[in-house]
Amino acid sequence: MGTTRVSTPVPKGSALPQLQGARMVTDGGLETDLIFHRGVDLPAFAAYPLLADERGRALLTDYYDAYADVAAEAGAGLLLEAPTWRANPDWGARLGHGAADLDRANRSAVELLQALQGRYASRVEGPVLVSGQAGPRGDGYVVGERMSADEAADYHRPQLASFAGAGADLVTALTLTYPDEAVGVVLAARDVGLPGAVSFTVETDGRLPDGHRLDEAVAAVDAAAPPDYFLVNCAHPDHVLAGLAPGPWRERIVGTRVNASRQSHAELDAADALDEGDPADLAAAQARLSAELPSLAVLGGCCGTDARHVRAMWQRWSA
Repeated sequence: MGTTRVSTPVPKGSALPQLQGARMVTDGGLETDLIFHRGVDLPAFAAYPLLADERGRALLTDYYDAYADVAAEAGAGLLLEAPTWRANPDWGARLGHGAADLDRANRSAVELLQALQGRYASRVEGPVLVSGQAGPRGDGYVVGERMSADEAADYHRPQLASFAGAGADLVTALTLTYPDEAVGVVLAARDVGLPGAVSFTVETDGRLPDGHRLDEAVAAVDAAAPPDYFLVNCAHPDHVLAGLAPGPWRERIVGTRVNASRQSHAELDAADALDEGDPADLAAAQARLSAELPSLAVLGGCCGTDARHVRAMWQRWSA
């Protein structure tokens, strides 16, 4: 694994409500929703530049409003994920953004969600949390250049420090493709004093893009630097089910953010049109997956999903 230091284990009895049995709605495929349903141009698939002006902030607010409605209907809590999946140095550089620009964007994202947090508190029965969202250094569908855990911690720490400085409740890293980067995120989260969750993506066979089985990846990260919890995202529920080896490790998966499409990552990458599947079919597939994850508390969508899909999944889960 290449890890040279070990994080302090997460204390039992974490204050995060999703670890105390509170079910929490989270959002869907932000970027695909903006591009295909709202006609927004997102160079480098980055949503964070929308924070720079009032029109962009209004678009984001309208997007999150729909998920607050889902949470209110479900009688659940709400986990607001910042639109900062691409707001890291490599992707920021493609857009001409340096360290100061990224710090400003990451803080601004948390501040926007904090304002919404206050507004949604009277509409949503359960807790409302603000999560700073980190993404992989690379593409998210392929491994690309690998980092050691310490290198990954150094890489992700500035973004997580921005989240912490703005007062985020936790950090969530989505669409990670190999264990070392996940370990690095956890180390960085501990360094800046934030609870941290990490999410792997899997291919159609249930394995990570680097070839690890999902249970192997969870075990490797837990052995080096245990996060507060794990998620799986950017895969259809059937693909996640394919990777669910038996064992108590399943209890560590607290969240899923699934794709509407059954296509592989390679097929999705090459597609010209959005495959948004069928919300009812996705809800049925997610129900099969939910039944296999005893600790599941955070439920949302990823590529190709919007509030319709998340609502359908919650209606099926709450029934």
